[in-house]
Amino acid sequence: MKYRHVGKSGLKVSALSLGSWLTYGNTVDDRTAIETIDAAYECGINSFDTANGYNLGQAEIVLGKALKRYPRSQLVVASKIFFPMGDGPNDRGLSRKHMTEQMDAILKRLQMDYVDILYCHRYDEETPLYETLRTMDDFVRKGKVLYLGVSEWTAAQIAQTLALQDKYLLDRIVVTQPLYNLLNRRLEQEVLPLCTANGIGQMTYSPLGMGMLTGKYHKDQPAPAGSRVTHASIGSWMREDYFTDVNFAKVERLRKVADEAGMSLTNMSLAWVLANPNVSSAIIGASRKEQVYSNVQAVDLELGPELMEKIGEALRV
Repeated sequence: MKYRHVGKSGLKVSALSLGSWLTYGNTVDDRTAIETIDAAYECGINSFDTANGYNLGQAEIVLGKALKRYPRSQLVVASKIFFPMGDGPNDRGLSRKHMTEQMDAILKRLQMDYVDILYCHRYDEETPLYETLRTMDDFVRKGKVLYLGVSEWTAAQIAQTLALQDKYLLDRIVVTQPLYNLLNRRLEQEVLPLCTANGIGQMTYSPLGMGMLTGKYHKDQPAPAGSRVTHASIGSWMREDYFTDVNFAKVERLRKVADEAGMSLTNMSLAWVLANPNVSSAIIGASRKEQVYSNVQAVDLELGPELMEKIGEALRV
């Protein structure tokens, strides 16, 4: 495994992180989830990502159960706050009340004294930004959080955040968690240049496009049984975001490039994300340990200029 700094901070994370968005506490049974987490740790993955909103805290519970058997100092654990955790008017968002209550609940579910990274899962239009940033700064000062980040915020929102943090001498964000893969590169337009200029790293999620870049889905063919797109609640997201004629055409062309290069489409897609020097880690979502063992091979792949050019050509459909 290789390790990278998170932006300009001193924190180092494995090039691949293990996420729990659509898996633990949801579509994967706890025993299989723990086996997968164990496999990741065995392979040198030290970075584990979750959120309170992942199946209403169940993902955190599973992750905490698995990780408590390992030295805390060897782990980098991230969670997030924003999405609803109940039906009450204060059970969501980034208010001081909701964040403070959820911070304590997150640590309890994870069975930890602190998280290494806390993200604002989305931007809260209903809460003053200063209130949110001051609350996060308080978490750092109390030792509940070591590093701060945001997920899926616009460049303008990040710029405003940095301005307020500098003005009031608050602890600065050092990382964002954006969507980034061969089929969705909007990160490169505004957010990445701003973050690079300010020393903010990227812990990118969905590097395989929710499985689209594994090559297992084909146009006008039934999806494999048990795959994410067949899931009642999450399948519609994938069909809407990725199942387009253009994307199917891109995937077929990328598959040919990977075959010619002697590598799997999955690992080529992961290696492409990791080839971006501003990416601190790519978050994979494995539902079984065999996927982890396969994915980690991408860390050692070198995509030379010629192969990168062929990949670029394949995307110009």
